[in-house]
Amino acid sequence: MTATLTDVLELERSAQELLFHEARTANTFSDEPVSDEQLRAIYDLVKWAPTSMNIQPLRVTFVRSDEARARLLPHMSEGNRAKTGSAPVVAILSADSDFHEHLHRTFPHLPNAKDRFPDVSQRQDMARFNALLQVGYFILGVRAAGLAAGPMTGFDAEGVRQEFFADGTQEPLVVVNIGKPGPDAWFPRLPRLEFDEAVTVL
Repeated sequence: MTATLTDVLELERSAQELLFHEARTANTFSDEPVSDEQLRAIYDLVKWAPTSMNIQPLRVTFVRSDEARARLLPHMSEGNRAKTGSAPVVAILSADSDFHEHLHRTFPHLPNAKDRFPDVSQRQDMARFNALLQVGYFILGVRAAGLAAGPMTGFDAEGVRQEFFADGTQEPLVVVNIGKPGPDAWFPRLPRLEFDEAVTVL
């Protein structure tokens, strides 16, 4: 029997379905809560994402309370507000340009690694790029917990920064709705580019 593409992977087919083939962005959510244990388990996967010099700039702010949600919703685009309002938990994923303050612990084999990053603009660019790598892992981490992840960039990033991080160094990048899908959660599946359309082998 000829092996299929899924058969040549080490990852079991059920896990492939959970993380990739069947995973979708939910547009409605059920009332089933997301537990603190699930949130911790998600981060415990996400923290293994690769980053330059192990800088780990991603910061996660979980919005769950009615008060925090009321602060977030006005900054969401009109088309995303209802989805964010119905999700049991919403994650604000940010890039922290003060990542260098942790390098003595996260990159211990290079003494004084912190001193290599005196330029704020350089740190911001590096934090943004590497945090976006971690965002991809975050989405997979949510799916691994059996939950739907709804990542969105349709929001007022500066408004969110002022509302939640005005006194800090975090730059909001993505807002992710998290929870079990509700009724009519899915839009029709959109086409994907095939291997020969997107890949060049030299």
